[in-house]
Amino acid sequence: MDKYTEAQAASTSNQEDQDTELPAYTGRGASSSQAGELSEHTYKLEDSKGRPWIWLTVKSRAKDKKTWPLFYERDVIQGTVEVDFDKTDGAKGVSIGVTAGVTAVGQEELTFLTLSNDLWDSKSGGKAKGRQSWPFSISLPGEAAVAERPKARADMYRLPPTFTERASPAYIDYKLVVTVRRGALRVNQTLTTSFFYTPLSRADPPSTLRQAAYQDGHALVGPEGDPTGWKVLPPVQITGTLFSTRTISVECTVAIATPLSYATGSPIPLEVTFSSEDEQALDILCAANAVRVHLYRERLIGSHAIKEGAAGQSNNTFRETMGTAAFWPSQDGVAGQGKRRLQGEIDVRKGLRPTFVFPRFTLRYALCMLPSEAPGFVPANPDAPLFTERVIIHTLNAVGVVPRSFAPPGYVSSTEGNYNTVAGYLENGNQRFYHHHGFM
Repeated sequence: MDKYTEAQAASTSNQEDQDTELPAYTGRGASSSQAGELSEHTYKLEDSKGRPWIWLTVKSRAKDKKTWPLFYERDVIQGTVEVDFDKTDGAKGVSIGVTAGVTAVGQEELTFLTLSNDLWDSKSGGKAKGRQSWPFSISLPGEAAVAERPKARADMYRLPPTFTERASPAYIDYKLVVTVRRGALRVNQTLTTSFFYTPLSRADPPSTLRQAAYQDGHALVGPEGDPTGWKVLPPVQITGTLFSTRTISVECTVAIATPLSYATGSPIPLEVTFSSEDEQALDILCAANAVRVHLYRERLIGSHAIKEGAAGQSNNTFRETMGTAAFWPSQDGVAGQGKRRLQGEIDVRKGLRPTFVFPRFTLRYALCMLPSEAPGFVPANPDAPLFTERVIIHTLNAVGVVPRSFAPPGYVSSTEGNYNTVAGYLENGNQRFYHHHGFM
């Protein structure tokens, strides 16, 4: 495992431990007791003889000091900068700063955040000798003014999270930069390290009855008993050929727990009801392992990224599955008499980047259902989504809400899946399957 992969893995682990409630280290000027619980990272720059002469020490939320530093929205970055002036000449000033930018393949970087603190200047501090150090403190804002193009109007956007997935067509990178300024016609010396940044947002609170189920551990109340706690989608038809002998059609009605706003590390409850006069078709198509509902992610890259309703093309819109629902028979007794009902949930993995909208790079999520996949059944349109429903992913649960999984033992939700065919339908603009606020 290389350092890049280690940094990503450690960041995910850090967030898994810390994103369930608002962290204590968010105020301006964190106290020494808070800082004592943080990891300390040290970086250095060597001269031509291999001797270190610039040191950067920074404290962060990261569990492992060997990974990139980790900060949350509105954290205060604190540390020290040290310079050995005996190993350099012509130094005119020392500064520490934060920069952040979006880089998309084939485009110049869009820098959206630039913060800088001067630590020493020869004009006011005189000539520097030997090793000198300076403490620093940089407050991270929650938003920034961003102009997508030069001379265009700048609008305010919440800072997006670090996004560094390997082979991604776009990246969001945050950096700490120490600069030793030198005289005219001489190159400045810089010491740079990237860091992970995570914005903080809370999911909306679930219905009172769902909160009670989480707290007491009793079964979730379905849409009939908790109508304000579910969004019941219009029925869709699953059609196809069974055993190559006859055409069948099963009506399917999906209910999704509302609000459509969920935190990482929590489940998305689902309920699916099937109706048909063909009992054999119900038994085959409505088996728990035959139903396919997925959580997928969409990355919009380029000038259309912030445009709601813009039609994405294959070269600037990228989709992949991030979770697959697990289903089990409902306990409310709805079976037989031409009906079947399943309960289910999709696990929103800890470490997923939250939903964000930002110039040149937007990240959003949706639930999508495909026709059942069962032995002997050939769907009429096997890769055509029956519905898509956009959902918002946050970093924190609503205050006081601790979701729990209700999946019986042996029923495990999966992140495996192949969305290439689904992406093909969506990218080609086939919108006849977008019954419920599709992405386009």
